[in-house]
Amino acid sequence: MLLTLLLTFAEADLAPPRRPASPVLPQVPGEALLREAKALRYGQRFYEAAERYRRFQAEHPHSARLWEARFWLAATLEQDQRWDEAAAAYSAFLQAHPDQGMLVREAKLIRVRCWGIRQGQSPEAAPGLVAALGDEVPEVRVFAALQLAKRGDRRGVDALQAGLALPAYADAASLALIQLGVKPQAASPAQARFLVIRIQEAGKKESVTIRLAASLARAVENYLSDDQLQQARRKGVPLDHLTDRALELPKGSILLSVEDGKSKVTVTVE
Repeated sequence: MLLTLLLTFAEADLAPPRRPASPVLPQVPGEALLREAKALRYGQRFYEAAERYRRFQAEHPHSARLWEARFWLAATLEQDQRWDEAAAAYSAFLQAHPDQGMLVREAKLIRVRCWGIRQGQSPEAAPGLVAALGDEVPEVRVFAALQLAKRGDRRGVDALQAGLALPAYADAASLALIQLGVKPQAASPAQARFLVIRIQEAGKKESVTIRLAASLARAVENYLSDDQLQQARRKGVPLDHLTDRALELPKGSILLSVEDGKSKVTVTVE
């Protein structure tokens, strides 16, 4: 009996310690459906992937991941070359989720591409492209003008002239203008403007002055604290489009003025 007890204790000492069971994390409703849709899309089974994304939208209309299903449904339809359906799906995404940052820009550009392909075949294509000429994103305006120019449509001439100032589109815009019989115009003097950033630190008499070319307006964010960035957004200052705003304002205008407990930053157009 004593031997049995000793062997039992020895076995207990030699046995590896038991690991605590891993906590079971709650599954996001519909997550399996999104994973399945993604796998089908990667496998180029686009019709089935689109069906799964639509199912997710129907079954989980209040999900925090609804934006994901809407965007990838549109992307799946575009990959499947279902241009009209893709354009409509991107429009639905943009209408429902205008706060999705870079995805909004991408959705607008791909929708323009879909409309460009369907010009002359879909009744929504040309009106969509014309409407895109008034978009707030400069690249979208120029890309829409390039699509219209392919069919000799001159309604995007102004956007093409503006596109000469965008390095990624300058060559294509110049060629499109020439093909339309329009002489490309040099960048206007207004585009050679500067932003003057003045940083007044608390407790200091002298301010720090920094000059930036207007084309580098986005770099203004580097000089703002998180509190100041949030303050700018609350004031309705479009930090993503500071360049456009700077070129529209007369010289001496205050483009931005924010402050926190440590400093005050003022940006003036010159």
